[in-house]
Amino acid sequence: MPGAPLSPMLATTGPLPSGPGWSYEFKWDGVRVISAFDSGAPRLYARSGTTVTAAYPEISAMRLPAGSLLDGEMVVMNAEGRPSFTALAERMHVRDPRRAAQLAASLPVTYMIFDLLKHGDEDLKRQPYALRRERLEELDLNGPHWMVPPVFTDGAATAAAAREYRLEGVVAKRADTPYVPGLRSPDWVKVKFDSTGDYVIGGWRAGARRLGGLLVGSPGPDGRLLFRGRVGGGISGASETELLSVLKPLATEKSPFAPGAVPREDARGAHWVQPELVVEVRYGNRTPDGRLRFPRFLRLRPDKSPAECVEDQDDGS
Repeated sequence: MPGAPLSPMLATTGPLPSGPGWSYEFKWDGVRVISAFDSGAPRLYARSGTTVTAAYPEISAMRLPAGSLLDGEMVVMNAEGRPSFTALAERMHVRDPRRAAQLAASLPVTYMIFDLLKHGDEDLKRQPYALRRERLEELDLNGPHWMVPPVFTDGAATAAAAREYRLEGVVAKRADTPYVPGLRSPDWVKVKFDSTGDYVIGGWRAGARRLGGLLVGSPGPDGRLLFRGRVGGGISGASETELLSVLKPLATEKSPFAPGAVPREDARGAHWVQPELVVEVRYGNRTPDGRLRFPRFLRLRPDKSPAECVEDQDDGS
C-alpha cells in the first residue's frame, strides 16, 4: 500500500466461536482507519491505503510517541447513539479543510481504537492480542473524539448485548495470536446478525422508476463478474438519485459479466457499466448456484474496491 504503514488485518465471517482463549467486542458500522504518529497530529489511512487525515480534523489533537501505530474503526453516531454509516458517508471523502471542519461540528466522528501495533519504537505486532490490548488500555486513550471500546470474555452475552443495542454484530479474536498485516485470518471472526454481502454493480435496469434494479456480481477467476442477482428492494428516492449519478458516467456497451451468466430476462434492456462500484446488500440466503434470495439494497460502499468483494462460504459477506 503506497504511503500507508501497513494493510490492516481482516476477519473472516463465521459462527460465534466459544471456549477459552477468545476475546469479544462489538462490531462497529464504520470504516477501518490506521493512525500513524510522528511529531504532532497523527496521519490517518483508510483500509485501501489512501490518506484520509484531512477528512477527520477532530482526531488531530490525539497524541502518542513518534512511531506509534493504532488500528480502529471510524464511526459517526446517530441520535440514538448507534453508528450510522449513512452519516459517515458524508465524511469519508471530504478533503477540503473548511468543509471538513463544518462537518466535524455537525457530524462528529468517534475513532474506536481496538489495537496497538506499535508504541514508539516498540513493535507489538508479533505479540499476542491479549498483551496488545492490555498495553492499549494502559494508554488511557479516551478523548472527545476517540476511545478504546470494551472487550468481553463471554461471547453469548456480548452478542445478546449487541442485539439489544441494535449493533451490527460481534468480532471474536483469539487472545494468543499476533497481528498479521493484510491477512484475512480465522483468528478473527466477525459475526453479523443479518446476512449481508458486498457486491459489484455490473449493470442496472429501468422499471416502474428510472432505476428498477441493480445487476450485481462477484469477481470471478477470469476477472469477469459472476452474476448474483437483481437488487431492486430498498432503493429509496434519494438512493436512486445517488446511484444514477455515479452509474451513468460508467456506462459501457459491453457486459462485465461472464458470458451467459445473466439470464435473458435480466439482461433484456440492461444498461451495462464498468464494474467499479460496490454496494452492500442484505438478503435471505443464497441459492445453490450463488443467487441472492430476497436481496435489498443497503448502501454504496465507496470505502471498498471490487477486488475486496470476496464471498465467504457462509453468507457471501
